Amino acid sequence: MERQQELDLTGKVAIVTGASRGIGRQTAIDLARRGVKVVITARTIERDASVPGSLSATAKEITDAGGEALVVQADLANREDLHRLVEQTVTHFGGVDILVNNAASTVGSVWSKAFLDITFDEWSHHFDVHVHAPFILMQLVTPIMASRGGGRIINLTTGSAEAHRLVEEVVPPTASFGQQASVPSYFASKRALDRLGNIAAPELRNFNVFVMTMHPGFVSSEVVSARLQSQGKDMAALIDTGIPARMIVYFAACANPDEYTGRLFKAEREFQELGLDRGDLGATIRATPE
Repeated sequence: MERQQELDLTGKVAIVTGASRGIGRQTAIDLARRGVKVVITARTIERDASVPGSLSATAKEITDAGGEALVVQADLANREDLHRLVEQTVTHFGGVDILVNNAASTVGSVWSKAFLDITFDEWSHHFDVHVHAPFILMQLVTPIMASRGGGRIINLTTGSAEAHRLVEEVVPPTASFGQQASVPSYFASKRALDRLGNIAAPELRNFNVFVMTMHPGFVSSEVVSARLQSQGKDMAALIDTGIPARMIVYFAACANPDEYTGRLFKAEREFQELGLDRGDLGATIRATPE
C-alpha cells in the first residue's frame, strides 16, 4: 500500500456505533478532531456499572474540544432503533457521509459456552449485532450518501473470524490467554461481516460509496484490559485503540477509496506500512482524486 493524500473532512457527518468505549469512542473523538460532525450510539447513554465508558462521556470529550456530537441511544439488535438512528442523524445534521460499523457483543455467558450449549437466541444475537445491523445500516445510508456525492463505510471485524485464512481452513485454538477462544457465534458472525463488505462493495461503488473492512487486532479496550488484569495476564501485546482509530480516519479521508473498497485490512500492519502517526490527525490535506 502507498499512502494517499487525505481529504478535508470538515463538515462531514459520521455515524459511529459502539462509541461509548474502546475503538468506537476513540474513532468518534478522532473524527471530530478532523471537523466531522459525529453521531455516537450504543445501548446506554450513561455509564453502566458493569463496564467502563459511556456515550455521555464520549460526547463531553468531543464538545469540550469544540466538536459536534449527537448522542442517539440504540440497541443494534432492534430494527426500529436502526431506522431511528439514521432518521435522527439526517434530521439533526442533514445527511450521512461516513458509517463506522464498530459495535460488537463481547460480554455475556455465551463467551464461556461450548458449541452444544449455546442457545439459538445467543447465536442469533451475535448475528443481529454483527451482520444484520451493518446490513440494514448500509442499505439505509447508501442512498443518502449517494445524494451527497458518495460516502465511506468502514466495518470492524476480528482476527477470530480468521479473515486472513490459508488455502485450507485453519482450525482455531481452543483457548487463548487462559480462556475460551472458540466462541462459535462470534467467530461465524464476524466472518459473515467480512464477506458482506466484500460482496456489497462492487454494487455500492456505483453510488460512489466505498466499503472497507478492518481487523483492529487485539486492542487494549476498557473491557479487554479489565478482563486481562483480573486474570493477572500480561497486557504488553495489546494494541492501543488509537491505531485502528487512525486507520478508520484514514479510510474516511483517503483521496482514492476505490483502491481499497471490498478489501479487508489489518490495522497495525497497514498503520506501519503507510507510515501513519497519531500526531498527524490534525493535519488535513485538501486534494482531488485523479
